[in-house]
Amino acid sequence: MLVLKTPKERWDPRWAALLVVDVQNDFVSSKGSAAKRGEDVSAAQAAVPKLIRLIDEARRVGLTVVYIKTTHSEWTDTPSWIFRKSQQSALDTCREGTWGAELYEGISPLPSERVVIKHRYSAFINTDLNTVLKAKGIESVLVTGVATNVCVETTTRDAYMYDYYVTMVSDCSAAYDPKLHLST
Repeated sequence: MLVLKTPKERWDPRWAALLVVDVQNDFVSSKGSAAKRGEDVSAAQAAVPKLIRLIDEARRVGLTVVYIKTTHSEWTDTPSWIFRKSQQSALDTCREGTWGAELYEGISPLPSERVVIKHRYSAFINTDLNTVLKAKGIESVLVTGVATNVCVETTTRDAYMYDYYVTMVSDCSAAYDPKLHLST
């Protein structure tokens, strides 16, 4: 087991991966479901150019890049999920096969990069993310995406619980409320 004491060690491409969480049309676009229900998506939109630069640099240095997408369908919507989401007017968010579930403009995985599909806030719950990372020898993750205080934070906490070294990249993440972003 590696003991990675410094940021330089934790971010070494030999054992680090960049996770790009939920940078999808419904969460980032002004035409997406978050904006339609009144969320301020401007911070998410502002984070995208920085995230694209980070992805480009990650590729340049050979860092593993994994994209995480949320999708929902009749096959994954449990009664409790439907109840919670209906209270937030969010049932139409990231429906499987829709434009809203697609990655936002400029966020384009290469054929060699993995896309993990999730159905809940954490990218580790009922997905193959942990297996994918372990298969690549990953010990450390840099976590980015939307929304900082929901799916990014939940994924970050679960990564920590799975014994990964974790770095949240705050300027490549966003929440709909700046206070929630800063407090995460």
